[in-house]
Amino acid sequence: MSAPVPTMHAVNVRGYLMVFGALLTLTVVTVGVASLNLSEGTTVLIAVSIATVKASLVAMFFMHLKGEKPMVFWPLGLTAVLFAALFAFLLWTEGDHLFGTKFSDAFGSAPKAPQAQGEH
Repeated sequence: MSAPVPTMHAVNVRGYLMVFGALLTLTVVTVGVASLNLSEGTTVLIAVSIATVKASLVAMFFMHLKGEKPMVFWPLGLTAVLFAALFAFLLWTEGDHLFGTKFSDAFGSAPKAPQAQGEH
């Protein structure tokens, strides 16, 4: 029997360093956006957008998804759809708590507001 021959593959170190530099730059941009006097919604929207770009860079280059066959992306897409459906279902069932809905107790009477000191 012959011994297995080790194979060499080229490692693109320069590409990894460029992606690393892009990730560092985007992190600095995220911190910079957070320090601006923007509205909370705008700041969150920009930060989530930058985080999406950063996650895409990590997935494409460090997880080697850039050169994968398209069949790999079907389970990834299914996972994303199910994740979104889970959150949609959660907000659908529990979202009424977000808007200050007052619930009655088990016997159907609404909770009473606390009375002020001088009132009876």
